[in-house]
Amino acid sequence: MAGDAWRRFSRNLSAMMGLTVVALFYLVAIFAPWLVTADYTAIDLDNVESGPALEHYFGTDELGRDVYSRVIWSARSAAFVSIFVPAFSLSLGLFFGVLAGYYGGWVDTLVMRLSDILFAFPGLLFVFFIAATIKPAVSLWVKELGFTEFAKQGYVDYVVVFTALALVGWPGLARLIRGQFLSLKNREFVMAAQAIGVSEWRIAVRHILPNAMTPVIVAVSGGIGGTIAAEASLSFLGIGLQPPNPSWGQMISDYYGYWRHATLWPLLFIPSLILVAVILAFTFIGDGLHEALNPQSS
Repeated sequence: MAGDAWRRFSRNLSAMMGLTVVALFYLVAIFAPWLVTADYTAIDLDNVESGPALEHYFGTDELGRDVYSRVIWSARSAAFVSIFVPAFSLSLGLFFGVLAGYYGGWVDTLVMRLSDILFAFPGLLFVFFIAATIKPAVSLWVKELGFTEFAKQGYVDYVVVFTALALVGWPGLARLIRGQFLSLKNREFVMAAQAIGVSEWRIAVRHILPNAMTPVIVAVSGGIGGTIAAEASLSFLGIGLQPPNPSWGQMISDYYGYWRHATLWPLLFIPSLILVAVILAFTFIGDGLHEALNPQSS
């Protein structure tokens, strides 16, 4: 089964191109400390706003920071977001989706009404609201606990971004999992397990959930690009990752004024093109997985 799915996936040119870009993206994130040519936070006021050159591959910005090194470290920030946010969202979606789909009744009603409340707000706007609201409170709480250095290093930004994106992302996954459970829980293999006395939670987790994961895998893989785009949007607007944490969205915001500059336009277009390429790569992978795992739908 897995071999057949891989053969169908590997015959999809766009999906394989996406997989190549994503693999390169994670390799850059992993080996970022060895790929950079300078400290991405280092300020060199004697060499500001210079174009691409051998000393600075992508040039320097208005503070003399090496743009190439900032792009490389921004890949690590995007990689963290692409791993932890979907993992957090999937954990919440699995928990609430299994409860709603298998047990039904008032549990289903409660979970669905909660998801309806979250769906009532525009997704990205709701992310902005959550991030802007909880960030001051989280920073103050961390400092009161004595982790002042933790706050100074900008780790609070990651916590806020991860939390905001995950809280908005789980309802869609919960609904998808619930729908799969509703279609599977009355199948013969489930009734057979019930007949021999298997516990309800074991039936839900060991028997139904593995059969419900195919569309979930497709949804999560295809949605990672949207998660990276949302983080970039938050950083672009100044409520996401902030210095010293690097982000492609933050770089686009900082370098937007260079778009018509004769020599400095690469400072804007390089992180923009990389961001678009990574987002499209995850989208192509999601489409490829959909065709590979659901061949009857193509």
